[in-house]
Amino acid sequence: MYNSFIAFVFFAISTNILYAENFKFVEETIDDIHAALGSGKMTCRQVVSGYLDRILTYDKDKKLNAISFINQKALAKADDIDEKIKSGKKLGSLYCAPILVKDNYDTHDLPTTGGSIALKDNYPPDDAFMVEKLRAADAIIIAKTNMAEWAFSPRQTISSSFGTTANAYDLDRVPAGSSGGTASGTAASFGVAGMGSDTGNSIRGPSSHLSLFGIRSTIGLTSRDGVIPLAWDRDVAGPMTRTVRDGAKIFNVVAGYDPKDPMTELGKGKRKDDYTEYLNKNALKGMRIGLLRALVFTDDADPEVTQLFVKAVEDLKEAGAVIVESFEINDLDAHIGALHFCNRFRYDMRQYLKTLGDNASIQDVMEVYSSGQYSVSAKGGLERFGAGLLDIHPRDDIPPCLEFPNHLGRNAFKEDVEGAMDKYNVDVIIYPSWTNPPALLSRAYTDYKGDNSQVIAPATGLPAATVPMGFSHGNLPAGLQFLARAFQEELLFSAAYAYEQKTKHRKAPKIFSEIQRENIIMKVSK
Repeated sequence: MYNSFIAFVFFAISTNILYAENFKFVEETIDDIHAALGSGKMTCRQVVSGYLDRILTYDKDKKLNAISFINQKALAKADDIDEKIKSGKKLGSLYCAPILVKDNYDTHDLPTTGGSIALKDNYPPDDAFMVEKLRAADAIIIAKTNMAEWAFSPRQTISSSFGTTANAYDLDRVPAGSSGGTASGTAASFGVAGMGSDTGNSIRGPSSHLSLFGIRSTIGLTSRDGVIPLAWDRDVAGPMTRTVRDGAKIFNVVAGYDPKDPMTELGKGKRKDDYTEYLNKNALKGMRIGLLRALVFTDDADPEVTQLFVKAVEDLKEAGAVIVESFEINDLDAHIGALHFCNRFRYDMRQYLKTLGDNASIQDVMEVYSSGQYSVSAKGGLERFGAGLLDIHPRDDIPPCLEFPNHLGRNAFKEDVEGAMDKYNVDVIIYPSWTNPPALLSRAYTDYKGDNSQVIAPATGLPAATVPMGFSHGNLPAGLQFLARAFQEELLFSAAYAYEQKTKHRKAPKIFSEIQRENIIMKVSK
């Protein structure tokens, strides 16, 4: 894909190599792009060309391996937006924002593999709901990103389609999974923002490991239509961004009711009109925050990460927050130890494959297992998750496994979490997203520990978000996680934004610095 695309890009951007000197691409935001376009000193073609330069210069040469497919129509879309600007036509709220999209989102004009070589030629008949919304807002899907095969792994990002993705801050370390390609690509400024999915950890874990903001919304507030499933009653899709404001701007576009996703009936009337209205740097003043000690001071917690969390608590206090250090959740250990999980991957994949119609290369995901077309890292997941029934819904199984929101165990867990928040009168709960730094790629499984994102939000359906908390061991990112009551995402945005503005922890990875413009043509033409 890269070799066939390099000549195209060279031809397309070689005459557009001069960019506005004050637009540096690294760490730029959606607002920065709009300001550059509004000044008349930049075109959308130049913006998109600059991010394509970064992908082609860095991704393979540095062995980051974040990118799966580059969108060959990205520059044409940029030209369309330039024409809109020139003619004074109305623009969508994300105009000319180059977005990286995880390779489990359906895109009609790019393959969607789910990290599996078995789907290498899968061109879905239409876009996922969120992709459709992004395009309607004039965002540009610049590339698809590598992912853990079938989204099985929270530990690392390895696919049979595109291999192993590294951490943009340390190429010997994991970016976590399964949205590791989106996380590393966004951190390296291969686009202005990215889209991931989260069944257990896969937005917030990689975001924490790459110093990003990432949000898992309340189940029912956002659609999963057109996102290859892992567990339909747990899956959530959403943004991964370098700033909280960019996350809110994208969330405004992608959140809301979708008739193709019946779960979004739960969220009708509950989304806010504009989540950016809650971005107040003083929002922490008077906010009551529950400190969940059980997920902080564990025996295997890394001391440097723990110290970052202790400093985060002090920063929250300085910002005016009231920290409730006695906060506890009733029966937390029992809830964590309970299964709360329906093995429905095979069934859910069957429903997804049906949407591909005659273009589906497989009809049953277990055909992949039989064929041997999978990476070593996916073998255990296929054996575990593929053991479920093919055409029988989990609720009709014997014994039945009721899906959210009718699962008794998950409801009890949710009630105990929100009950504790009511008891202690707290607005949000905090804990480290991980209590350990990103593991070495060579020790991804043996050193997997401290993944707090798996613990509460997925089982309860409650919303949670991670925001940069600083760096341990020199340059290894850590994240602070906020969790709120159902459909109170505005509190997550406001708390995360206020903390972000106070601390300014986000720093770009030094490995992926600004490209020297005089060297671009040479690099791209190689």
